Amino acid sequence: MTYQDMILEKEEGLAILTLNRPEKLNAIRISTTVQLSNVMKEVAEDDEIKVLIITGAGRGFCSGTDVSGLAAGGTGELKIPRSFLLEPTGSFLLPLRNLSKPTIAAVNGIAAGIGWTLALLCDIIIASDQARFSAIWVKRALIPDGGATYLIPQIVGTRKALELMFTGDIIDAKEAERLALVNRVVPHDDLMKEVKALATKLAKGPPIAIELTKRAVYKSLQNDLERQLDFESYAQNICFRTEDNKEGIRAFIEKREPLFRGI
Repeated sequence: MTYQDMILEKEEGLAILTLNRPEKLNAIRISTTVQLSNVMKEVAEDDEIKVLIITGAGRGFCSGTDVSGLAAGGTGELKIPRSFLLEPTGSFLLPLRNLSKPTIAAVNGIAAGIGWTLALLCDIIIASDQARFSAIWVKRALIPDGGATYLIPQIVGTRKALELMFTGDIIDAKEAERLALVNRVVPHDDLMKEVKALATKLAKGPPIAIELTKRAVYKSLQNDLERQLDFESYAQNICFRTEDNKEGIRAFIEKREPLFRGI
């Protein structure tokens, strides 16, 4: 399927979604939000896809919402469709968080505003040494959205999150790594090579166990220990009944790498 402002490519169990408005540093238009939901549906329904990678074309990952496209005649007033206003802000990103398959953000440049939230909603973030991050909303007299006020404090703590959000300061890749906002930083020219290597490794893993692990970790953010143990027991009982579990045990006994099939 062809999408506006983005390119979806598939190769050897991987889906690579490239935000494709390089002249706007891949800023997101309202029309793009619907397209993102459609992409997530396509990826979710394609059993050949094991891992989703998201990156940006050109110099940026995603500079946030395309404010210039919403501005009304230079007055500073934004023209926002009523249908968009009736939805929770940033809810178009929920299908990304709810995707059962592993997701990796390959941040190649600036990730600001909703673009930063987009990256944070991926399971893993690998950043180029040229990547930068900003909670830029305050510069437009707005509050962080798309779940940023939920996600960032969980990672860096309340005080640091508020500093980042109050100032809108840009932080570089190394500072983001120090704050655990990215998994690791790699040389810019090696970004996609490193990301694809990790994605390929994940794609060879047992899909059912990986999906249930992802569910368990995100459920832990709301659960107490007792409820989490209940979910782990439920999920582990599913894993015990898979052919992949039997293959993993056979491979261990036979001292070889397992060949998982997702059954």
